[in-house]
Amino acid sequence: MRIGTARKLFVGFGLLPSVLLYAVFVIVPVFWSAYYGFMDWKGIGEARFIGLDNYVEALSHDIFWQSLGNNLIVVAASVFGQVPLALLLALLLSQGTWFQRFVRASVFMPMVLSSVVIGIIWSYIYQPQIGLLNGILSFVGLEEWKRAWLSDPSIAMWMIAIPIIWNFIGPYLIMFLAALSSIPQELNDAAAIDGATRTRRLFSITLPMIWDTIKVAVVLCISGSLKAFDLIYVMTKGGPAHATELLASYMYNNTFNVYRYGYGSAVSTLIVIISLILIAGSQFLMRRNNQ
Repeated sequence: MRIGTARKLFVGFGLLPSVLLYAVFVIVPVFWSAYYGFMDWKGIGEARFIGLDNYVEALSHDIFWQSLGNNLIVVAASVFGQVPLALLLALLLSQGTWFQRFVRASVFMPMVLSSVVIGIIWSYIYQPQIGLLNGILSFVGLEEWKRAWLSDPSIAMWMIAIPIIWNFIGPYLIMFLAALSSIPQELNDAAAIDGATRTRRLFSITLPMIWDTIKVAVVLCISGSLKAFDLIYVMTKGGPAHATELLASYMYNNTFNVYRYGYGSAVSTLIVIISLILIAGSQFLMRRNNQ
């Protein structure tokens, strides 16, 4: 009993620094931001309490809802793009040959690059006159498909979803490879001896045993998508005509461009609330599917 208590105290003291740092730099700012969401404050001077006015204004603003709709596109692209592609690649690359290790490193490389660098790269790819994409279309004789990819409000958000998916496949690939490596090979061997096909083994053994990892990946996708900012800001700054505006860029513009710190704090609090709702809903649906 004493050994168990000592071990718990040792673990607690080991976790204490990280918990304190997380509380100071994450938990406290969230509540501090929620507090300023009730204020009319320009960043300097005295903050004036105005109750729920900032939240009511945000929820009645068309650009806020347009930004939320764009964010949901990013969430959908991340959850149904990054996670399935990373899982498929992990299943294909789980053997560990030299070629598979090379592909694994290549897929992970975008995560090493800064989002600003990735935004610049893809801005040149989409560039109407000298961009790689329009150049390829001209080369294969599809010039009628050429367009200003980031200047067309009807497709700009969908085109930005592509580099977002490409940017973050790597971390989920590593997560799934680690989860797959923890599955005992004896289970697959026994199932193969019993006549189970690869598809049957995938759905009866592999996916159930890494289901918790998939749920974690979905949580990270949703939370990361709702705070996406840098790549969007570098490529379009939310334009054209707010067609690619996200909640984070909407909050940034209102906070630092027009100096409405109270309103920006209210929007950031709404982002946290929406993130929690989406995460809770996804985990509920995945729990029921798992059962």
